[in-house]
Parts: sequence; C-alpha cells; structure tokens
Amino acid sequence: MEIGEFQRLMKALYGANDAERGLQKTQLWFYEECGELAEAMRKNDKKAIEEEMADVFAWMVSMANMLDIDVEKACLEKYPMKCPRCGHLPCTCTEK
Repeated sequence: MEIGEFQRLMKALYGANDAERGLQKTQLWFYEECGELAEAMRKNDKKAIEEEMADVFAWMVSMANMLDIDVEKACLEKYPMKCPRCGHLPCTCTEK
C-alpha cells in the first residue's frame, strides 16, 4: 500500500470523526500515541512497538487530512530519493 492510499483510507474511515473532534483534540490523541510508542520502545516490546508505530502514523495522517496536506507528496519533496543535505543515496553527510 502506498502512503497516499493509506491516507485516503484513513480519511474514508475516520474523516467525519476527525472533523467533529477537531484538530486540537486530534493533536492530543497523536501525542498520547507518541507516548505509548515511547513506552513500548522503552520496554523493547516489538509487537507493541509495531502497533504503536501504526497508531502514530494513522493519527499523523489524520491531522494531515484535516490540514489538506498530501503526506506522500510532502515526504518526496523533503526527501527526493536522496539525502536533502548531501544529495546522495545513501547519505554521506559527516554529521550524524
């Protein structure tokens, strides 16, 4: 599944709920999911990490939908199949 397909799926599934909830409350859910991901990572629980990564991504995409941002396009503009700083693939930047 492409990022754009996932974004459209989230809009179809949750767009009405997201609009009713509003951006500010959606941000709070996103932050909560980030905290749950951090906790799963601290515990090194791979299954929980996978689930929380999916949740974080889904909530981020929901916010993008609310802001009319195409996540796939934004990612490719920021990371055009090469490092945005050095222009290489893989990155050859000396700063890590």
